[in-house]
Amino acid sequence: MIHAPLRPSWRSRLPAHVALAAAVAVKAIPGNARRFRARLVLCRIARRLPPAEHPDVQQTYEAVLACQPPWWRGQIDCKERALATVLATALTGRRCHLVLGARAVPAQYHAWVTTSDGEPVGHDEAGGLDHPWTPVYTTP
Repeated sequence: MIHAPLRPSWRSRLPAHVALAAAVAVKAIPGNARRFRARLVLCRIARRLPPAEHPDVQQTYEAVLACQPPWWRGQIDCKERALATVLATALTGRRCHLVLGARAVPAQYHAWVTTSDGEPVGHDEAGGLDHPWTPVYTTP
């Protein structure tokens, strides 16, 4: 499990709680294709919002990490954390992008968030520095 180093302010945690609850609800949808479609539909909500700055997205990501609910018995994967970051950023009136990526050696997939400038957030949480991730799909 990944933990945020400091507890973010309540102004950051409130949208993170709401967004993480929505992301966990999407995880409960049966069928991989339906879950994938639901994530994309939720990410399209922020399409027309102005872009967020990298420090704001990083702060929102850390708030999402700090708000993982104790009542959820399952694991909260990178897809849910990234989706919650996109939704929490949208709740603050800004936009960032969900990125789904993969790598060949070792064969794995990962999800992270980028700003409109292309700066990644949450990119290095799964060993992205020693074996780089290749973006496969980025939400608009």
